[in-house]
Amino acid sequence: MSDPRYQIDVSVETRYLPEQSQPEQNRYAFAYSVTIRNNGTLPAQLLSRHWLITDGDGHVQEVRGPGVVGMQPLLGPGQSHNYDSSTLLATQVGTMQGSYQMVAEDGHAFDAPIRPFRLAVPGALH
Repeated sequence: MSDPRYQIDVSVETRYLPEQSQPEQNRYAFAYSVTIRNNGTLPAQLLSRHWLITDGDGHVQEVRGPGVVGMQPLLGPGQSHNYDSSTLLATQVGTMQGSYQMVAEDGHAFDAPIRPFRLAVPGALH
């Protein structure tokens, strides 16, 4: 059951960063651009984030922290917030997924899910 008052949608675009990667040391850098959109009917503020970053060998890194890139944006209905960040993997392919912890204007706390997305060196997947 999804309450239309608390509808936060998250989309992500990724890119490989060859200039920051060192394949000979199993270090692969990826950037990701996130758009967080409030499609609900109430203003909501992003308080914190929770990421699960999984490399191609199945190793999982869990990341929790306040806000996103030092911000805790307040999004009114129809508003969006964009930011860029990056991560390192020990393999050419991996995934990220997680959630943002939100609080609506009425005090209701809820999670905005971030569906799994792939990080991959171009040509690594056939």
